[in-house]
Amino acid sequence: MKTKYLAIISLLLFSMAGFCYAQAIQPVYQFKVTDLYGKTFDFASLKGKKVMIVNTASKCGFTPQYKLLEALYEKYKDQNFIIVGFPANNFAGQEPGSNSEIAEFCRQNYGVTFPMMEKISVKGNDQHPIYKYLTTKEANGFQDSEVQWNFQKYLIDANGYVVKVIPPRTLPDSPEIINWIEQP
Repeated sequence: MKTKYLAIISLLLFSMAGFCYAQAIQPVYQFKVTDLYGKTFDFASLKGKKVMIVNTASKCGFTPQYKLLEALYEKYKDQNFIIVGFPANNFAGQEPGSNSEIAEFCRQNYGVTFPMMEKISVKGNDQHPIYKYLTTKEANGFQDSEVQWNFQKYLIDANGYVVKVIPPRTLPDSPEIINWIEQP
């Protein structure tokens, strides 16, 4: 009889653990962040859109990707696609500017119109919560990852879940990204 009860209790505990784990995986819509102008940006407003989150820097060899990101955004923004940029100074001090300097740089040099958030840390002890989510399988339900360098891209499906991590060297207009945006 004891064995039967232990088996039932074990099964219940195992089931509850699985349920709790499943409940821990939430879409990106839980986040509210601050943009370069000090306004709140609520990811819940992006429900139903495919999202590319990219960490950016103004003094990086990959900085010209801003031009490709903006062209991609302009082409697909009316087709339920959005890019959200997060400037970060985590790699070789390549984003030393203030939020207002970053905004001016992006506007003047690349005509950036996609949403740009305030400068954050994308790794380390002061990693911003959204990047902790993006890089931790336990939180995102997809995979653990590490931000390798500036201009790494996280692709979020229309339900708000991470589905792909794109390395910094892969250009925003690569067939891999275009195909993902265009697939229903």
